[in-house]
Amino acid sequence: MNHSPFNEHPLQEPRWIQPILDGALVVAAFVVAYIVRYDWQVVRPVIDPSRSSFGPYLPFVVIYYALLLLSFQGNGLYRNLRGRTWWEELGIIINSTMVATVILLALFFIFQPLVTSRLMLVYVAALTIVFLGGARLARRAILAHLRTKGIGLQSVLLVGMGETGRAVLRTMISRGELAYRVVGYLDDNPERGEGSLGRVPGLGRTDNLRAAVKSHSIDLVVITLRWKEYDRIMELSRVCRELGVQVRVVPDIFQLNMRQVQVENLDGIPLLGVNETVVFQGTSRFYKRALDLGLTLLTAPVWLVVMAVVALLIKWDDGGEVLYSQVRIGEGGKPFRMYKFRTMIPNADSLRQQLIEATGQDPRHPKIVDDPRITRVGRLLRKTSLDELPNLFNVLRGEMSLVGPRPPTPDEVALYDEWHRQRLQIMPGMTGLWQISGRSDVPFDEMCLMDIYYIENWSVKYDLHILLMTVPHVLLRNGAY
Repeated sequence: MNHSPFNEHPLQEPRWIQPILDGALVVAAFVVAYIVRYDWQVVRPVIDPSRSSFGPYLPFVVIYYALLLLSFQGNGLYRNLRGRTWWEELGIIINSTMVATVILLALFFIFQPLVTSRLMLVYVAALTIVFLGGARLARRAILAHLRTKGIGLQSVLLVGMGETGRAVLRTMISRGELAYRVVGYLDDNPERGEGSLGRVPGLGRTDNLRAAVKSHSIDLVVITLRWKEYDRIMELSRVCRELGVQVRVVPDIFQLNMRQVQVENLDGIPLLGVNETVVFQGTSRFYKRALDLGLTLLTAPVWLVVMAVVALLIKWDDGGEVLYSQVRIGEGGKPFRMYKFRTMIPNADSLRQQLIEATGQDPRHPKIVDDPRITRVGRLLRKTSLDELPNLFNVLRGEMSLVGPRPPTPDEVALYDEWHRQRLQIMPGMTGLWQISGRSDVPFDEMCLMDIYYIENWSVKYDLHILLMTVPHVLLRNGAY
């Protein structure tokens, strides 16, 4: 694995803190395991209570910690690598703990010490995994909070905003844990270079590189120009080195995601093969559909009761229709009728264009801040996302998924650029990356980038992650209106 400075997370504590914290947690695991075994006598009673002193365990605490430390160092746990997931860290912790525990049990068997409670070592192993895994989860939560304050972010300038540039951008904005803050981009296409992509502004042509780096305090420049512009790439790289900023070049091998590229080694010569990637076919589609149906049916007793209460509230508020249906565009551009709880006045649709013109909102983005058409109960339903519960019937009918891109209206799709249509490759969802990244505050272009990233990186685990992250975002009402 390449452990270059580019892979290091920009915000990192001194390297000695994590080993010391782990040592304290290992001692805590032994102490708690001792209490569980000898004081509480969980699972089975202690045969000889006289042999219950903690003192004889101290050498084993030292040996156990030393074994863990060696394994953690060897597996790179203390490398503060950018983009490494908590599950990867937990995997290292579990494997190292199992190895250390087996060695410790072997030492017990060989030396037959005064303390012979092998069950206590099982408790120690379980508590070690819980304590060390929990500590790293807490650390990630702290880093995520700091990132929301703008602390620990690396300022990035993209050079080139073609398909490859958009691929880089959607990864950086979709994965906040990578700690990148894209300040802007340069592009020699006038339509792109002077415009913006979501909240990422165009800063002009590539000739402006030197001025952009200086005026925006850039830490990293990522060049995504086509490889046929090799001379230009080398010239821009030289300017970056003169300015003392990091520079990375993204190879646009057929403009493919590296998951599509198969690399073989012929005595040091790289041979590249191209794999065709088919989105959501076969087993992937089956697993996603099974997850949708399983979770929807399992939670049906809860959401059916909630829906009944919401329906009564809407009727009580103004006596109008409870449900609202609208034609939306689904997978592959196929239209379907989506159901929601009504949150607006009866003639709301006829007033939409007038409001868009008055507010200057992006017509491709459906939500309007302080929309006067929303009813009293409707405002509460939107804040809590309860208005979307009838979408579950669309999920059961196979028209929507629990997780996926937001379903657009035909009028919105008519305004799409060609690359925007990539988000129509799969079934739309009730929640998605846009939901856990700011909901209605996310500009349309950024929402599309996130949707495309989700499509390219889909997995069952990814869907479960988004569903779990949706809960706190809905409760905190982030970006809801």
